[in-house]
Amino acid sequence: MANLQKSISSPQELLRDKAWARWTALVLLASAMFFAYIFVDVLSPLQEYLQSTKGWDPSAYGRFAGSETFLNVFVFFLIFAGIILDKMGVRFTAILAGAVMVAGGFINYYALTDSFMESGLKNFMDDFVNLPDTWWNITPFYDGMPASAKLSAIGFMIFGCGCEMSGITVSRGIVKWFEGKEMALAMGIEMAVARLGVAVVFLGSPAIATFRDNISVSRPIALSVLLLLIGLIGFIVYSFMDKKLENEMGSNGEVKDDPFKISDLKYIFSSKVFWIVALLCVLYYSAIFPFQKYANNMLQCNLGISAEAAGRVFFVFPLGAAAITPLLGNFLDRKGKGATMLIWGAILMIICHLTFAFVLPATRSAVIAYSAIVLLGISFSLVPASLWPSVPKLVDNRLLGSAYAVIFWIQNIGLYAFPMIIGAVLAATNPGVENAMDYNYTVPMLVFASLGGLALILGIILKALDAKKHYGLELPNIPSEKSLEAEVESAEG
Repeated sequence: MANLQKSISSPQELLRDKAWARWTALVLLASAMFFAYIFVDVLSPLQEYLQSTKGWDPSAYGRFAGSETFLNVFVFFLIFAGIILDKMGVRFTAILAGAVMVAGGFINYYALTDSFMESGLKNFMDDFVNLPDTWWNITPFYDGMPASAKLSAIGFMIFGCGCEMSGITVSRGIVKWFEGKEMALAMGIEMAVARLGVAVVFLGSPAIATFRDNISVSRPIALSVLLLLIGLIGFIVYSFMDKKLENEMGSNGEVKDDPFKISDLKYIFSSKVFWIVALLCVLYYSAIFPFQKYANNMLQCNLGISAEAAGRVFFVFPLGAAAITPLLGNFLDRKGKGATMLIWGAILMIICHLTFAFVLPATRSAVIAYSAIVLLGISFSLVPASLWPSVPKLVDNRLLGSAYAVIFWIQNIGLYAFPMIIGAVLAATNPGVENAMDYNYTVPMLVFASLGGLALILGIILKALDAKKHYGLELPNIPSEKSLEAEVESAEG
């Protein structure tokens, strides 16, 4: 029976069938995303220092934070990235993405150096795109925005193109190496490693920026750019493994998918369940990643502690998520219940943000802060661990790169808008407050909680649709012995 199953699934063993090979590929992919996530949030714990040394008020910081996704959203770069991925493959797209991240990271670093402040480029940036700071100005730039924030935003948006391209490429690569195996576990581990990057930032960035009591916000960025370069090298090494796998797949008689055509995108855009997953993704991630940009300062204001101390409190969020995500991924591989996990993740997120809005300011309790952040970490594990492995169940394999790209593009709309929305809300609800330690975060936290409420509704709808249409979202990723026997019997018949 076992030999028959093997003969049906694969005439000969592929590189991805060897455990050491597929897990090595995962290490290379996950390491690159680890370094990318370090860069994404390297300035998040430094909002206080950005305001005191560079003149970045909440509006400037919010515009910078949202700029990461500007080109992905408004120039549709992510859509093009998905098409590039489906047309050119994982190897080419991974190396391109890594190079773009390094380029954007270096620009962001230069913008915060003393050399930039003394250059003619600073004067140019002072005169660059000075649009009114009003609701219709969707660009990251406005009149009065510091020159360093403008150039940082340009670098961050270039980095964002590479980072999001890396995200869809890594997801596609994991499916390529782990389909039919420990796919959810592999995606969970990749996300866990990336979350560790956030943990490293919240502990290390303030310490590096204030090394020997000499405040420099460019110092941690310099180190993170070096790590991006190491990630690019990792992508290059991975490409050799990927090439060998593709050669084996082409030589062992494996049936190839029909080639990707742009017109095939209609099958993605016409799927109701795909849009529900995409909207759930944007709502959930908009309540997490923009929150990370403000979490450190929120904890400072509510607990009356330093940036370094707030970083130590928030450290348990990505650390807890990193610890739990692989366990949930393994559960999803073997037991299923993906749609149910999405619902519970949204419920926990609502509870956490309401705690930050009302309970924490009233009690100023570090214990409550830690408890809420731990719950948010569990929530952050439940949703990604179940969301991303579910996409291959909804979309044909040859469209998978474009499907991930569309989801990431929709997600990026929220990631672009909400840092600016929260910055504007924070400024509007704290008129006349100039000290970054005195902000009231009640209304911003309520905005995040409302996103969780909408995500909960969509999660319930998704589970109902799965029960009706049998997409398999509640089923395990690794087939049971019973299902394998049924497949073999069907093949024999």
